[in-house]
Amino acid sequence: MKNLPAKNLGILFLTAFIWGTAFVAQSVGMDHIGPFTFNSARSFVGGIALIPVVLVFNRFKTPERRQEERANRKTLLIGGLCCGAALGVASTLQQVGIQYTTVGKAGFVTALYIVIVPILGLFFHKKVSPKLWVSVVIAIVGLYLLCMSGSLTLQLGDFLVLLCAFCFSVHIMVIDYFSPKVDGVQMSCIQFFVAGILSGVGMLVAEGAPDPHAVLISWMPILYAGVLSSGVAYTLQIIGQKGVNPTIASLVLSLESVISVLAGWVILGQSMSGREILGCVLMFAAIILAQLPDRAKGSSLEKVKT
Repeated sequence: MKNLPAKNLGILFLTAFIWGTAFVAQSVGMDHIGPFTFNSARSFVGGIALIPVVLVFNRFKTPERRQEERANRKTLLIGGLCCGAALGVASTLQQVGIQYTTVGKAGFVTALYIVIVPILGLFFHKKVSPKLWVSVVIAIVGLYLLCMSGSLTLQLGDFLVLLCAFCFSVHIMVIDYFSPKVDGVQMSCIQFFVAGILSGVGMLVAEGAPDPHAVLISWMPILYAGVLSSGVAYTLQIIGQKGVNPTIASLVLSLESVISVLAGWVILGQSMSGREILGCVLMFAAIILAQLPDRAKGSSLEKVKT
């Protein structure tokens, strides 16, 4: 049985924490600029922030490691392009969808990737144990109690965020495939520039040329979302997902919805109802259940040998 290492669990939880607190930056950032402009700016900031990190890490690599990376440059480029495309589309759909739906609905629908990931995993010969399916169900109930207060009618915003959840699921699966083969920080750097270019094209088509004054006014949320939520968190996701079953990874990462509510409670003084607190408890219970070792011999978290 291969359990999730504590180090990977901590890295993925830190990722969820940064994403959860970044919802404030995403909301404030669109006060003066459009969603495509915001996503393009934050993506380029994230990519630029990682360049010195890549250069520093390269200085400490052995000659053998450098030679291995040179041989895998094509795989690195393909992985960065695929990750960047999935991330660019997913983040833009989320940012646009929030304009047409409530934050609660957006948080719930986005987190449906915890269901989509194991379903997609079945097509890639991934086993999902019954315990993990139970964790998924508990997590969904917790997310519903946490984020939903009214009906779940699928309007335009809900549909866009649902597409966003699917794209984030693809993003998790792509990372699961490429992260063991290439340098995670380098792939993360590439993905941000790809996402920034895609969002930039959308910006020119839908919003026109950016207003420099509006961008300068939004510098703080752009830097927070770009450096921490993009540059740091998505890189931590790639590093933390190495050797981790994508279903478990998606469960841990879905805690961002819990943390976003807690951040609003602590930072903005927003109160939490008993229903929301129960949702938080169920979410954490789902994560703990997913980490409990199976009694059966062999790992249900490993790929099926073909």
